Amino acid sequence: MTIGIIGSGALGSNLARILAKNGIAATISNSRGPASLALLAEELGPSITAGTVEEAASADIVFAAIRWSVAETVLGRLPAWKGRIVVDGTNPVEFLDPNSPDANDPSNPLAAYGIKAVDLGGKYSSEVFRQYVPGARVVKAFNHLDVNVLPEPEISGGKRVLFYSGDDAAAKAEIRKIIDAIGFFPVDLGTLDVGGPLASLPFGSLAAHSFVKI
Repeated sequence: MTIGIIGSGALGSNLARILAKNGIAATISNSRGPASLALLAEELGPSITAGTVEEAASADIVFAAIRWSVAETVLGRLPAWKGRIVVDGTNPVEFLDPNSPDANDPSNPLAAYGIKAVDLGGKYSSEVFRQYVPGARVVKAFNHLDVNVLPEPEISGGKRVLFYSGDDAAAKAEIRKIIDAIGFFPVDLGTLDVGGPLASLPFGSLAAHSFVKI
């Protein structure tokens, strides 16, 4: 199974780091092109290749490590997914300009964290996300932990728990293999309708909790 990563920000780059640490090959991409990723690729070694978004999206397993605000635009212009696996690592939040009035909005409980929730009209995020990737087998994962701990799956004598959910059993099995291979403890939350809302930031009951399997 080939792996592609769309997005080279905090999530995409740290995901690439933990894959590289375990010798797992992947192509990482961003909107600025492969040249902008030369230093990261050099840092991570030969298992991580810098490519275009289209090249990353052609992999068997594609990690969407992009901000919610650009997800529809970025994913919507890509070719048909044809049953390939897309890992939804997004969260429906908007990042605030610290100098904007929104950053001090007393009605926003998340303003202190520099974000606000996106109004999805009563839907949960993966329900919306899968509309952006028609024909893909969507698995929700890698979105609920602080991205800075992704390169450190082992802590306090145990393994950090990484939740995943999806509607296709075979797709989930492939993602579980990756979670296992990079050193996390995988926990299946069931279907997207069940697991998606539980692990989605900012209000999922399991989001932002760093559980450890001892």
